Amino acid sequence: MNRRKTAAIAGVAALGLGLAACAGGGSTGSSGGDENTVTFRSWSPIEQTTQQMVDAFETANPGTTIEATIFNYPEYLVDLQTRASSNTFPDIVGLQPGALTQQYRSNLMPLQDCAASVWGEDWQSKFYPIGIEQARAGNPEGDENFYSLPILVQTVNLWANTELFDAAGATIPTTWDELKATVGQLSGGDYAPFMLPAKDGWLRNAVFLQIVNNVNPGLVYQAESGEDSWTNPDIVTALEYWGKLFTDGIAQEGAIGLDAYPSGANQFEAGNAAMIPLGAWWIQQSDPTKDQSEIPPLSQGMAGFEPFLFPTIPGGADESQFVGGIDVALGISKDAANPDLACKVLTDWIAGEGGQKLVDTMNDVPAVAGLEPSTFTSDKQEAIWNTFVNDWLPQVKYSRYFDDPKVDQAVADALAAVATGAQTPEEAAAAIQAVSDEVNG
Repeated sequence: MNRRKTAAIAGVAALGLGLAACAGGGSTGSSGGDENTVTFRSWSPIEQTTQQMVDAFETANPGTTIEATIFNYPEYLVDLQTRASSNTFPDIVGLQPGALTQQYRSNLMPLQDCAASVWGEDWQSKFYPIGIEQARAGNPEGDENFYSLPILVQTVNLWANTELFDAAGATIPTTWDELKATVGQLSGGDYAPFMLPAKDGWLRNAVFLQIVNNVNPGLVYQAESGEDSWTNPDIVTALEYWGKLFTDGIAQEGAIGLDAYPSGANQFEAGNAAMIPLGAWWIQQSDPTKDQSEIPPLSQGMAGFEPFLFPTIPGGADESQFVGGIDVALGISKDAANPDLACKVLTDWIAGEGGQKLVDTMNDVPAVAGLEPSTFTSDKQEAIWNTFVNDWLPQVKYSRYFDDPKVDQAVADALAAVATGAQTPEEAAAAIQAVSDEVNG
């Protein structure tokens, strides 16, 4: 989700994995009420990217200071909740659409006036449509405000280590049966054929949304809204196939205890797995702005990696569906000490000099059309970038997020229960339905 890379908890000198939405301000805010200082907390983009974005803005705006603190994703969620409850919300905060934005909607100011003041009344046309569509996900009926604006968009998908595939004579699987066969073909070595970092709720949900949309495209969102039921047999089937990742030996032993960042990502980049479910943001490993000698061999120009879509499910859709949308969005605190300055930072990081720095590092796909990296370090890297921007992103129809935070957590909990055998797929579906009934009244 953007994303959830390792990052330092630090100030301006150690900015990491996230983009922001604003909050805080006043004498109780983390900026201490200084109108020339903007505070920023998030989990994404990665450290060197955020630092370049901050430097670009401060250079162009002398006298302005951006104080940034970047966390690993789970720690960021805890920090954000703590600051919301203690009236120390940052000026700008990193958000995801739907559940996370809605959780803090009361702390955020509407952003459409900010956007119009910088880009004009037709500002929405600058963005990829899926970003605009998802930016208001979960808003109460009749509320057309934008409480966050996307800075990066993405697909969620799988990645293959092409060196391991080539050595085994394996091909990228496109169906569930091919996935099982490929895992068998890749077994027996000193690496995991399919590494599943299932400890993280966000990743469990992202994988499940690929599965369920391959079973019955769009059904899961109808269940969330109350138009259909979570106990619909097709959703139960999707939960069964999630469980098969564990019971059929596709995922590695101990998958439920492995986090995506830093553990899973580090192992995959080191060549210890042939496949992993992540997303478009993995291209950031090949950052053209870094000293290329410092990049692991597999990531240099994306030499050892290839993205592919989650395989189709028997009896489901004929083709793999595209799931994704907003990676990271930015919001501004309704109590920001200087909302105009916060707006200036936010819009610069989306589509200005800061936005260009962001794209140059390939942190993910930009939320606005027309931005592209200044440099590519290999033909393969450029081809993968073009796959995301030109081929996949325009086809993204289904969100990788749920709108309501309670439903989001209920799904993550149910998937963990199925993975460990604590619940059957039918029991898990009923548990989610109970929470959905509460949410939908």
